[in-house]
Amino acid sequence: MTRSGIGYDSHRLEAGRKLMIGGVHIPFDKGPVGHSDGDVLAHALCDALLGAASLGDIGTHFPDTDPKWKGANSLMFLEHTRKLLDEKKLRIVHLDAVVICERPKLGPHFPAMRAAVAQSLGISLDQINLKAKTNEGLGEIGRGEAIASHTIATLEG
Repeated sequence: MTRSGIGYDSHRLEAGRKLMIGGVHIPFDKGPVGHSDGDVLAHALCDALLGAASLGDIGTHFPDTDPKWKGANSLMFLEHTRKLLDEKKLRIVHLDAVVICERPKLGPHFPAMRAAVAQSLGISLDQINLKAKTNEGLGEIGRGEAIASHTIATLEG
């Protein structure tokens, strides 16, 4: 059986915070406001994987009301999600994601992001596709006040 799940995450950006995307620190003057490290790509991927497995969402497993997740590295969320998939005997076939922000340019960081995500999920690099888009100056993202990610996960099992 093949299953698909979609994921989405967004965060406000604030000066002086660390920008983590796909488990990679991106040098920039702003970073996400969030309970954990605010990694929009990792969070959206978790939601897509959990959705495809009918396991709820990221808030169910890693609630922002739980102090143990304060400042947590979101790659831990992906690792835990992979264990849940293993328990259900589900295999990741492919992940496709887009990260939306005006700046910084993300393309040069994609190889490191793919490697970090692949390692966390125990999959190969060719099972992950990443894209970057701007919001063409529109809305909070276009003004550089926010960042977002949309993802889809395909599982078999």
